[in-house]
Amino acid sequence: MENKKLILLVDDNKDFLEILSTKLTLSGFKIETALNGEEGLLKLKKIKPDLVVLDLEMPVLGGIDAFSKIKEDKNLADLKIVFLTNYGEPREGETWYDEKIAREVGAADFIKKSEDVDRIVDIIRSHVV
Repeated sequence: MENKKLILLVDDNKDFLEILSTKLTLSGFKIETALNGEEGLLKLKKIKPDLVVLDLEMPVLGGIDAFSKIKEDKNLADLKIVFLTNYGEPREGETWYDEKIAREVGAADFIKKSEDVDRIVDIIRSHVV
């Protein structure tokens, strides 16, 4: 039996979550989802995924705050986390703003939701293989 990598997707956009979950499942991953950072933290403590894909902008508990709580927990601190966002349009002469934040706090990567879904799957795959 194949050992599928477990990915936790945390995003308040239900349509995007469903599309990405389906695509990742068809690509051979096991998927768990949460609709905000607080729900994501509760699931994390139960399932210990191979990767967390965390939206930056969410109600209840946003991505940066959830990331901070994960890194403060010694049982979760080693988890690999990739940020996901709708935002991040570059300002003239600057790098992507959200990408800059992701790098500064120590996220493994940064994905724009505007990327092609196949490209998003490839980026995620590169972090769990």
